[in-house]
Amino acid sequence: MKAFHGTIIHSPKLGEIEILENALLLVADNGRIEAVEPRLDRDEVPIFLQSRGLHPRQGNTPASIKKDADSKDDAAADVHYLARTQFLVPGFVDTHNHAPQWGMRGLGQGLHILDWLDRITFPHEARFADPGHARRVYARCVDGFLRQGVTTASYYGSRHAAATDVLADLCLEKGQRALVGKCNMDRNAPDTYRDADAAESLRDTEACIAHVRARDPDGRLLQYVLTPRFAITCTPPLLRGLGDIAARESAPQAQGGMAIQTHFNEAEQEMTSTRALFPEFRDEVELYAHFGLLTPRTILAHCCYASESELDRLRQLGCGVAHCPVSNMTVGGGFMAAPVRAFLDRGIPVGLGTDSGGGFSSSMLDAMRQAIVASNAREVQSGGALKGLSIPEVFHLATLGGAKVCGLGDKVGTLEVGKEFDAILVNADPARPGIMTMVEDEDSLGTVFEKFVMTGDDRNIEQVFVRGRQVKS
Repeated sequence: MKAFHGTIIHSPKLGEIEILENALLLVADNGRIEAVEPRLDRDEVPIFLQSRGLHPRQGNTPASIKKDADSKDDAAADVHYLARTQFLVPGFVDTHNHAPQWGMRGLGQGLHILDWLDRITFPHEARFADPGHARRVYARCVDGFLRQGVTTASYYGSRHAAATDVLADLCLEKGQRALVGKCNMDRNAPDTYRDADAAESLRDTEACIAHVRARDPDGRLLQYVLTPRFAITCTPPLLRGLGDIAARESAPQAQGGMAIQTHFNEAEQEMTSTRALFPEFRDEVELYAHFGLLTPRTILAHCCYASESELDRLRQLGCGVAHCPVSNMTVGGGFMAAPVRAFLDRGIPVGLGTDSGGGFSSSMLDAMRQAIVASNAREVQSGGALKGLSIPEVFHLATLGGAKVCGLGDKVGTLEVGKEFDAILVNADPARPGIMTMVEDEDSLGTVFEKFVMTGDDRNIEQVFVRGRQVKS
């Protein structure tokens, strides 16, 4: 078992930060948080643990000594005492990410979305027909996100089933919680990079679903997510077939339903093309709803444009939004500041996404910062009607908000009893390498946290845990 004594910071409610100072957090060997005891002095920690039948040990005890201790006392707890400049926060949840684009981040910035796909993205993703190439890139991708504290990611794979299986395997091996989906696309892409037809795309999808379930039958870390890239690259038979799978998986015996992800109202060029292909539908809400792809498990990426009727319908359907402020402002055609405040005001779930590839940064810290910038721009555009986002709000979107969008709000997103221990140990010590704003003696814990969110980077992310397993040290 693990125990941490020091500062815990999380956001159980939108717009609020809860800072627990001198708290003891106890993680059971099954990866769940067993206890959170606030306001416990350091010298009271051994007494508290002993009251629960646990023998406390220093968390930095050498492994050889730990082994001897284990042989004498199976009910031991490794205690990690945090310094003033260290604190625990929940792991970051990236609600929208293209794993095949890890190696092309930053390319094609400024291009309109469809031009960017044709010139940069599709040729790059076509290389994932080679499973060896997929393993090499995906290993770097998963490692890179774990180093940056992304404990949960919703991944678009390439259109290749074998490569998607490789991605799922690597997430499981490396310990990242993930939603993984083969990208469905049977038209409006090069012959070298599209499914032959709807039937092939659906067969490959079923095979990938079976693979994910065979690798992680209980869904402890892995879930499959249905992934129509967007309506432009999907024929009606393919969208209908994916909707049929979603309906099958939402049946009572299917235990909760399957996640779905797609791009939605991302850019004017994309929306114009969608209307030309599907003139029978008034908007994208009507289109995707018609094919059964809008459910409480649906993750809609971008949503830069939304009418009042679309907002009301999304709220009724219970869909979640993956807000990707970095890519919205660098690829697509224009400064696309999504109306995040309008979503939040209506109770529509919102999380943050790096959209790594479309954006230039794979950092959730950058996504938080850019979300503030985008919301301030939207406030000006709206004449003050849509207020900008605060630091507590964007931190919530990066943690519990994202967990809810991914259907995991009951498991992760906060550091509360009963949740699984997906967490980041932050170290803001000014003596460490990095460029974070230096911590002063007079700084409050709230000030230290704010400095980390606004100026910290992966060098301040000292350790990362998923279900209690340390995946970065």
